[in-house]
Amino acid sequence: MRKSTSTALGLTLGFVLDRIFADPRRWHPVAGFGTAAAALEKTTYADDRRAGVVHQVIAVGSVVGIGALAGRAGGRVVVTALATWTALGGRSLVRAGHAMADRLDAGDLTGARELLPSLCGRDPSVLDADGLTRAALESIAENTSDATVAPLLWGAVAGVPGLLGYRAVNTLDAMIGYRNSRYERFGWAAARTDDLANLAPARLTGALTIALAPLVGGSPSGAMRAWRRDAAKHPSPNAGVVEASMAGALGIGLGGRTQYRHGVELRPTLGDGPAPTSVDLRRAVRMSAIVQVGALVVTGAVAAIRYRR
Repeated sequence: MRKSTSTALGLTLGFVLDRIFADPRRWHPVAGFGTAAAALEKTTYADDRRAGVVHQVIAVGSVVGIGALAGRAGGRVVVTALATWTALGGRSLVRAGHAMADRLDAGDLTGARELLPSLCGRDPSVLDADGLTRAALESIAENTSDATVAPLLWGAVAGVPGLLGYRAVNTLDAMIGYRNSRYERFGWAAARTDDLANLAPARLTGALTIALAPLVGGSPSGAMRAWRRDAAKHPSPNAGVVEASMAGALGIGLGGRTQYRHGVELRPTLGDGPAPTSVDLRRAVRMSAIVQVGALVVTGAVAAIRYRR
């Protein structure tokens, strides 16, 4: 079987596995990587950017090396499929989004606050229903790229090492890529690497949101306008793209005062419309699911073109 065919087939099978089984509740490889990275940090940590670079190189380099060895083993389709399943989190994202909307509709703010940490790192204790809705919707938009589009694109471009390496980069950013007293310097490399790794995936996600917006009753022109006008206002070069395009597609407004556990950030306004409701959250979840399928089609074509060359 040609490498182009085996890679595209492996990505597709891994996507299907994610849709059927979602993330395993126990013994997840990403959780194992997080445990190993935390243990490594006890040795590598210093309040210095150079220490953070060393930590990043060791942690991510080890995973890329494992991916390279696995990719050279027999059964390339199976290995790619398992690596894809390991790297993806799209089904869990959609499921959490629906669960959040259900709890908000039921007026169960306690349950919604308990669920929010599975979506993002904001402090749920200070959020009311509107704040929980916005936090969940912005997380759905951003994680559509992080949890599905980016792993698929890196898998199409770099195979198993790309899949596993991207997931390691993204996990490290979630662990140490914060601007607080402990990680502002040590986590700098993790945050910048994650920004670079998501430049292309975020823009593919935005483009797919524009193209597929009519399938959820959304506006392609609104998505494009919000992206062009508002994305650059966001402190993240990637989250701004996906959040702005989602806001424009749904005709809502995102941004504002954002409470994280490490402090408060004032985010710019994205989009023109009113604050999102649980109805908008459900539309965003449907948009995410559709964009994920679109990303599979695009990245399968990318794999075919790349490896044929």
